[in-house]
Amino acid sequence: MRYRPEHKAEIRQKIVKDASRRVRIEGITGAAVSAVMRDAGLTHGGFYKHFGNKDELLVESLREAFQEIANHLAHAAEQSQPETAWKAIVTTYLSLEYCEHVEYGCPLPALAPELARTDEAMKAQIFEELKKYRSRMLPFMPGQQTADKERAFFSIFSTMVGAIEIARMLPEPAMREKVLASARDLLLRSF
Repeated sequence: MRYRPEHKAEIRQKIVKDASRRVRIEGITGAAVSAVMRDAGLTHGGFYKHFGNKDELLVESLREAFQEIANHLAHAAEQSQPETAWKAIVTTYLSLEYCEHVEYGCPLPALAPELARTDEAMKAQIFEELKKYRSRMLPFMPGQQTADKERAFFSIFSTMVGAIEIARMLPEPAMREKVLASARDLLLRSF
């Protein structure tokens, strides 16, 4: 059976999307290649037609996750007035719905401890993806100068990542919402 020339690229993108969601749910070590390939409707043996190794898939899945969340947050920001765009990002990120759907969220609250333990080569690749994420969010951050926007980005995102991590550990939606609302209120009053 002959496939269209773009078929391989489409399959690879499907694998990356599926892996991106699975990695955010199960973690780096939990997302087995066999499960990712099964999700894509392929055999484990077909993996090496698309990727050199699991690390390559991991980097691609993180790139997909960062791009997905950046697009989602940028869309929310673009629906607001320029001076309040960052507030739309905070409100979107610190929502209960976002908190409860790890598979669609930012990879940082889902994976930060695991990412910190990766080898130096992997950290360098992850850092490049984080820089792209920051660059995409920077235009929406409060502040006049680039340095002010960068400080705001790190303060805002560090607070949001931590709040999501803590909220996800709590057993009841009301408790999660209380953590998220506290962080949201603090950030919205701070800049």
